[in-house]
Amino acid sequence: QVRLVDSGGGLVQAGGSLRLSCAASGLNFKIATMAWSRQAPGRERELVAQITSSGATNYADSVKGRFTISRDNARNTLYLEMNSLRPEDTAVYSCNTTWKSRTFWGQGTQVTVSS
Repeated sequence: QVRLVDSGGGLVQAGGSLRLSCAASGLNFKIATMAWSRQAPGRERELVAQITSSGATNYADSVKGRFTISRDNARNTLYLEMNSLRPEDTAVYSCNTTWKSRTFWGQGTQVTVSS
């Protein structure tokens, strides 16, 4: 069974930084495309960043130049480095992947950015 465990969220002032982690198990992590998504209250879930097995990345326009997605295949861990945080980045962030035709989600970690 695929399991994704998110961590690293918290309360930070605008302009600050946070690093999120997602520990993955139950899949061949090094060949999985992984992603971070977020959902703010009253808003639809948004794909924030994605990274393929080869390391190719793509980002939502709203986070380009501020967020960096990365992976450590030796540790089966996905990361999201978030810099220059803004109040509008406040959301629950979850890692996710589609594996053998099923989509799996982490439990989410709250990121709150104060102005």
